[in-house]
Amino acid sequence: MSNKAQQRRKQILRAAFQAATEKGYESVTLQDIADYADVSKGVTNYYFENKADVFVHLFEWITTRIYAKEAESIRGKDTAIEKLEAYIKQVFISPDENRSFYRVYLDFLAQVKNDHRYGEINQQFYHNCRTVTEEIISQGIEEGVFTVDNIEQSVISIRCIIDGSLIQWLMKDDDNLHDFYRTLCFESILRLLKK
Repeated sequence: MSNKAQQRRKQILRAAFQAATEKGYESVTLQDIADYADVSKGVTNYYFENKADVFVHLFEWITTRIYAKEAESIRGKDTAIEKLEAYIKQVFISPDENRSFYRVYLDFLAQVKNDHRYGEINQQFYHNCRTVTEEIISQGIEEGVFTVDNIEQSVISIRCIIDGSLIQWLMKDDDNLHDFYRTLCFESILRLLKK
């Protein structure tokens, strides 16, 4: 695929994300996506089969980018605690970005029943997230700062704490609480790992 084609696809995916954030998955049409991208509907149809195809590619693109940023956030950090703190700061990136992502993400999860590709992408996303968390936990065990009997169970618990903290923050609908929930998430994970 040429560079121009890749850029056009990204333009359409960004537009689909914006449209879904503002209107919700169910309400967005291909025409909306084209309008947000400032292209004709024919251009959207040239690059993607239909609305579901656009959103499957969008979901994959978003989750791949998030994982890359999360993995990058722990590089260059020396200790497991520093890595964990950097990871949680990246997860709680900003109120606007977290709100936009989770609004669209929850819509995507609702589509799993209609298209197995959403489930596959989500499983890959969580697998990728687990690799970051496993690295942090393993290093913490080696350093003697974490006491973990079952790494796999701890990895799952950490994901529950992260997603639960972000969803609770979203339900509060108060940007001023974003830092509070980030700190609560970090401290809850530390308590889990240092039991």
